[in-house]
Amino acid sequence: MRVLQWVLLVFGLSGVAVAASAPAKQSHPNILLITMDTTRADRMGFLGSDRGLTPNLDILARQGVVFTRAYSQIPLTTPSHAVILSGTYPQFNGVRQLEAPLGAKLPYIPDIFRHNGYSTGAILGSIVFDPTVNAEGFSRGFSTYDAGFHLRAAGEDRYQSEERRAETVVGHVVRWLSQQQTGPFFLWVHFYDPHSPYDPPEPFRTRYSKSLYDGEIAYMDSAIGRLLLTLREKKLYDGTLIAVMADHGEAFGEHGERYHGVFVYDSTVHVPLLFKLPGGRFAGERRGFRAGLVDVAPTLLQISGFVPPSAMQGRSLLPLMEAKEKNEKDWGDRKIYSESEYAKVAFNWSPLYAWRADKYLFIAAPERELYDQNLDPATEHNIASESKGVADTLVNQLAQFQKKTSSDTNPEAEVGSHGSESLAALGYVASQGVVSKGIEDVGGVDPKTRIAIANELHRGLEDSEDPNPEESIAELEKVIREEPNTRMAYLALGRCYRRLKQTDKAIPMFRKAAETMPGFGPAQYELGRTLVESGDWAGAIPAFEAAVADSPKEAEWHFDLGAIYERTRRIPEAMAQFRETLKLDPNHLRANLLLGRLLGMNGDAARALPFLETAARIKPDSIDAHTYLANVYAMLNRMKDSEREQAMVQKLKAKSPQ
Repeated sequence: MRVLQWVLLVFGLSGVAVAASAPAKQSHPNILLITMDTTRADRMGFLGSDRGLTPNLDILARQGVVFTRAYSQIPLTTPSHAVILSGTYPQFNGVRQLEAPLGAKLPYIPDIFRHNGYSTGAILGSIVFDPTVNAEGFSRGFSTYDAGFHLRAAGEDRYQSEERRAETVVGHVVRWLSQQQTGPFFLWVHFYDPHSPYDPPEPFRTRYSKSLYDGEIAYMDSAIGRLLLTLREKKLYDGTLIAVMADHGEAFGEHGERYHGVFVYDSTVHVPLLFKLPGGRFAGERRGFRAGLVDVAPTLLQISGFVPPSAMQGRSLLPLMEAKEKNEKDWGDRKIYSESEYAKVAFNWSPLYAWRADKYLFIAAPERELYDQNLDPATEHNIASESKGVADTLVNQLAQFQKKTSSDTNPEAEVGSHGSESLAALGYVASQGVVSKGIEDVGGVDPKTRIAIANELHRGLEDSEDPNPEESIAELEKVIREEPNTRMAYLALGRCYRRLKQTDKAIPMFRKAAETMPGFGPAQYELGRTLVESGDWAGAIPAFEAAVADSPKEAEWHFDLGAIYERTRRIPEAMAQFRETLKLDPNHLRANLLLGRLLGMNGDAARALPFLETAARIKPDSIDAHTYLANVYAMLNRMKDSEREQAMVQKLKAKSPQ
């Protein structure tokens, strides 16, 4: 029977529930925080969908409390998770862009739980949360932060590099749970599957061939079913506080938007949100009051028996779960704030700010928008001009709220270019250090009038990772024709041309990218690489120097600059760059090899030796490493060692293909 139940849960074919296990006997509950990337509220069965995609989540919802009107504060992955985990608004925590760092002084629930005796773990589904390329500060407070992604190499599967499928994520979770001993745990599990490109595995690909996005949702639900079953089998389910939510939704043509990030309508901002409390408290309850993802952190703390820190700006939803008349009255007309500054980052268009109050959705934009969602739930009829008094009132409320909730102590950090390549691989535009001033930035180009270009850019960036980028070239060229100042389009287009070995076309694109993005390391780096490929080594030097100046922690960039210095006979500068490479990555094979070689050629055999020995240890079959070692040993009059290395060279040459 157990095997059958596992199959039903994992493959999403049934809503069979397993009997609840005995509650855990500890003073504070275990906490499982599940965040589902890019998941629309209207795909959830427990929110009214009849598509049958979420049988496992529907079971969980019947055993918990569902908030039917929950909203994201920002429709981008890392900024939204900053809101979830800190309980603060974007204008306070400063994470308004995808690669902005999370401040060390912000309230942060992983850190709070760890300091209260919890084991803390995070199992992530995407490179967007890997702190080595992005998401600086998000690993704070976690004893286990399971990321470990890397940029996809040519011909490499993205599920082995930039992303994990849901079943792999759950596999990591099962291993983590098996290692837990005593005491409560806080575990954050992030599923990335519904994010584009939509590519569900079988049997979901075939079953949902007409909507691969739906297939991703169904597949993710099946994996969540396996996770919940694991909790039951380990007798952890009943005593665990489980919170499930999406960071944002996805648009499929509403108001012309495809994907997400630019607009702040319900398609990308209305999100699923549910809590399953220990012991089945409030099972089956539903609440129609507005709630925000900013409320998640204080809610988890209060349910767990802790007082939320005063710096948290969200409100605990526990009083609403208790549903006493007084609490409902106190909650009243909860106003919800959302924002998106992605249009400003990507195109220098106007940012957008949303304010949900009473029956209205107001959007601060160059052409401001007002919708009566009681009469117009699809927000198709803008009544701002005919209801000017209401619009004026709401824009004033929004401005005052933003002013009240902003912070001077957590200003938005200047964002460098580190992580920009990973964002481009996911179809996003890097920020290039744009810092927002808030609602006073509203003005200029209204994104509503240019959304088709944003759609085209997203497709172009996503398709530029394809081995055959001809389609991406057409998309990106169209973007540049219609919006010539779209900086990342030049960079992506140059990469496409270089992949096709068309360096004559790639170089002008990279020059334009570098010109329109001064100080942006990846643009300079790509220009330098392409100039080298064209044979212009000397011309590549200024580009690589600019790249290294912008991103001094990129070990490979230092190495490449050193290699160019060596090629152009600037030996002292070459050795300095190889040393910088090894400071950042002591096991960098080529830096050890070339620095040792240069030191040996300059008569400094003693200093050359440890670098060459390291190179030989890293790659025992390197003919060059053993050749250089033989020379250095001879210089040091260690003839037996030199002879041994020469013999190794001959042995390796005999094995190598002719």
